[in-house]
Amino acid sequence: MRTIKIETLPLRDGDRVLDLGCGHGRHMHALYYAKRLHAVGVDLGFEDLKITRKGFEDNPDLEENSRRTYSLVQADAGILPFPDATFDTIVCSEVLEHIPDYETVLEQIFRVLKPGGTLAVSVPRSWPEWICWKLSPEGYANDPGGHVRIFNAAELRCQIERRGLRFLRKHWAHGLHSPYWWLQCLNWEKRDRSRAVKAYHRFLVWDITRQPLVTRLLEAISSPVMGKSVVMYFVREG
Repeated sequence: MRTIKIETLPLRDGDRVLDLGCGHGRHMHALYYAKRLHAVGVDLGFEDLKITRKGFEDNPDLEENSRRTYSLVQADAGILPFPDATFDTIVCSEVLEHIPDYETVLEQIFRVLKPGGTLAVSVPRSWPEWICWKLSPEGYANDPGGHVRIFNAAELRCQIERRGLRFLRKHWAHGLHSPYWWLQCLNWEKRDRSRAVKAYHRFLVWDITRQPLVTRLLEAISSPVMGKSVVMYFVREG
């Protein structure tokens, strides 16, 4: 399940691409196979990086001399261990909402992105997220390592633009996932045992693995209305 539309990024052979907060590698793996480039995954969690690496080990690059390479780095997003203007493209998906000092992360993104480079960033959409917080103020809103704020997309866009990046476009993603999270929040204390939560989870797994036409159409219709995430794309001027 990817939030960023990798196929719309201006990736080229030889690029250096950063997946900031790569988690289990859902975007990292897609970036690696998109072009013959060097993909770098950064995450604070070492166990997450191990899962990302296992994804590469389980799906080796069978193309001889593909010149694709990757690196995995355990690091704090607020103190990135890279020189200025290192990356042609940066993906930062569902990360900023977890970080108290996210503005420092935005400064680091600008610093390591090359002039003319592309940034793709996603955060939870404000009103579906607000419902989650209201349904489970003591659970979802206070889950360790969870979300520490609800973003206003327009304000986040302005903050990124003030740092010298030009807005390109936006879209919404995961319209079918918002009801799943509302169900979880409504049943927070018993969500692992809830039949409704389990049934909806099976539906989402079926959708992701099979991608039938009917759910693809439902996703396209529901995402602009109640997409769980908002995705924005920028280019660094210069």
